[in-house]
Amino acid sequence: MTQNYAETLARQVIAHYEADEIDRIGELVTEDFVDHGAPPWMPPGREAYVGTMRWLKNVLRIRYEVCQVVAQGDWVAARAIVHGVSTSDHLGFPPTGKPFAMETMHLYRVRDGLLAEHWGVRDELGALWQCGALPTPAPPAEFLSAGV
Repeated sequence: MTQNYAETLARQVIAHYEADEIDRIGELVTEDFVDHGAPPWMPPGREAYVGTMRWLKNVLRIRYEVCQVVAQGDWVAARAIVHGVSTSDHLGFPPTGKPFAMETMHLYRVRDGLLAEHWGVRDELGALWQCGALPTPAPPAEFLSAGV
């Protein structure tokens, strides 16, 4: 089956990321790229997106395990498991140095042959539980009383 162009671009982002060719990601995104899933303090634009990807690689030591990719027209969606290590307080909790595997979903839109927008949804709460930054909650009493 032939890959859709949007899928090709998204897979190239991951390939450059995994090969530690972070600067090459900039070749795949528009100058005015908008990352709707970026930290609130990150400005829009190509340079900021490349900076975010460099931070993910060098600080959190993120590695992507792509599970599924679906593409249609100018859109591509990917489900991935992100493997990393708690080395930053960016979520408001001290780093623990412990690993995590976080479920993520990504949606990209292509414009004029380049990736123009990204939306990312991450299970950050699950990652915080895994790395011990937050205690895993006990089952609620209602659940236990239901006989489950």
